[in-house]
Amino acid sequence: MGTPDFARSALAALVEAGHEIAAVYSQPPRKAGRGMKERPSPVHEFAASQGFKVHTPLSLKTPEAQAVFAAHEAEAAVVAAYGLILPAPILEAPRLGCFNIHASLLPRWRGAAPIQRAIMAGDNETGITIMRMDEGLDTGAMCRIDRIPIKPGQSAGALHDALAALGAEAITAALADLAAGQLECRPQPEEGACYAAKISKDEARIDWSGAAADVQNHINGLAPFPGAWFAVGGERIKALGCRSDSGGGAPGEVLDGLRIACGAGAVRLTQVQRAGRKPADAEAFLRGFALAPGTLLT
Repeated sequence: MGTPDFARSALAALVEAGHEIAAVYSQPPRKAGRGMKERPSPVHEFAASQGFKVHTPLSLKTPEAQAVFAAHEAEAAVVAAYGLILPAPILEAPRLGCFNIHASLLPRWRGAAPIQRAIMAGDNETGITIMRMDEGLDTGAMCRIDRIPIKPGQSAGALHDALAALGAEAITAALADLAAGQLECRPQPEEGACYAAKISKDEARIDWSGAAADVQNHINGLAPFPGAWFAVGGERIKALGCRSDSGGGAPGEVLDGLRIACGAGAVRLTQVQRAGRKPADAEAFLRGFALAPGTLLT
């Protein structure tokens, strides 16, 4: 049960490990691209290529949807970034339970945006928690935890890919232990619990008054999507990569090139994107969009 590329990695690993896939659940196809044609999700697309039956219900709360799910007679369900709430009848249907691949070290960063929030908060490490699901929001018992460091300057996109691969390995190992009767799950502690709220449009705007390290974490945590942004000359520009640098000036002041003063220190933007254009490195951007030293980015 999953929708984006993060979940596709897990499904591919389960197939490779030889598990019998009773059914695949994903979000319905969405309109996308210039032609606004309906496009199946990455999980849907992969599952169909493997010949699996794909279910795309709008809700799992109806008796009909629950009856269809129970009829699979699954021993276990694997859930990864699915996008629908699983009510009690769904959670209780698989004989051995429903297991979620969550991209954080629970109980830290429960919720929708754990990868982005970990980088934005300046965390030094994150990981994958395999959790036996209950009716709470990422509150189920923890069955396996795998940790990885967050590298300096790492973007949310790069961390996502690393965690997707780690999650695929972790769920495969967890199901092997489950099959052998050796999977042990323990309740989550409440100490350290926090919520990874969905990223809002308003918070994507860069606040140059923060310290350089905070601005860097904000930019990298939102790259490549939705992309932190600033405005200059009435145009909104996304910042997709940066590193901390030295220098001082008014917050948002262009010092040279794409080195921008912050409340303390400065950041050097390494990749940016103008509206309707492809991402560009700093040198290519400045060839077509001059920014004179002293320009104030709002």
